Amino acid sequence: MRSIWNGAISFGLVTIPVKTYSATERTSSVSFMRIHEKDGAPIQYRKMCELDGKEVPNEEVGKGYQPPGDDTVVPVTDDELSRLPAPTGKALTILSFVDPSEIDPLQMDKAYYLGPNGASAAKPYALLREALEHHRKVALGKVAMRGRESLAMLRAHDGAIVMHQLLWPDQVRPAPDVVHEEVKLRENEMALAETLMDSLGELDPAELHDDYREAVEELAAAKLEGEEPVAPAPSASDAQVIDLTAALEKSVRAARSGRGEGAESASVTPIRGRTATKKAAEKKPAAGKSTADAPAKKTAAKGGTKKSTARTTQKSTAGTTEKTARKTTGKSTDRKTTAKKTAAGKPRAKKSG
Repeated sequence: MRSIWNGAISFGLVTIPVKTYSATERTSSVSFMRIHEKDGAPIQYRKMCELDGKEVPNEEVGKGYQPPGDDTVVPVTDDELSRLPAPTGKALTILSFVDPSEIDPLQMDKAYYLGPNGASAAKPYALLREALEHHRKVALGKVAMRGRESLAMLRAHDGAIVMHQLLWPDQVRPAPDVVHEEVKLRENEMALAETLMDSLGELDPAELHDDYREAVEELAAAKLEGEEPVAPAPSASDAQVIDLTAALEKSVRAARSGRGEGAESASVTPIRGRTATKKAAEKKPAAGKSTADAPAKKTAAKGGTKKSTARTTQKSTAGTTEKTARKTTGKSTDRKTTAKKTAAGKPRAKKSG
């Protein structure tokens, strides 16, 4: 990897010589060149002077500065720019150490790897890297690169120090008024959205790839071989969303199905249903009543069949004598039998053989 800039990190009284390497690669992105459709030849762009309409050679191209709100262009030479004060020079001066959450992602710009420049820089470089990682902080400072001064952020990453050029605060535009009205969200919609977020699971960066670039490469390869390009099938994700709740539930089922989970685990219980289930589970039976009494009373109150009543009575009287069963039936302390008598009008107790 070729170094693109040499400088130094100023860390208090410590100076760390570093080499800078580009951390990102944009040449792999899809790019097109303009051609003449008639013969396929590339189109060249020439530098033309707006005043005389003639082409300007590269050696006559200079710099000009146009003040904001003014149509006047002020010529500026490289010699004049070289005499301007550059407070940071070729050093990155660390101003403070802050929490990563204090950096607005909108300010993130170009990223660079910083490596130690020489054997003497290895130890202070490692010290700064370990301090950043252990303290979970990022360094914020200023750096001058390629004739421009900018903010910079340093962070530890994968055994190295990464420098992110940051935009100045006044370069970040305020958020426009894109939301024109308040939207009221229901509780079950929020719960389904969070469930969908959890169902999507973790993402493996190694599996990410540029589908569009691959499609362009396949298109070009097919045309070079004289084949007719095959149009891809339209994506189902382009369908219009009509019911937000139904779309969320369907998305959750699809996400869980993609992870190999069954259809039952893909079902989503609405908030109202989950709340009722939770309250029923937390509700305790009254004192003196067993958990088996509740279903028996429910069956009697609904006028259940003789078969279900006999089965319930047989279970409650199993292992007892006929005399004890009649005696127990006649007592008011047997609340299950009393409930059955009240609901049905007469006892349905079956004599045990």
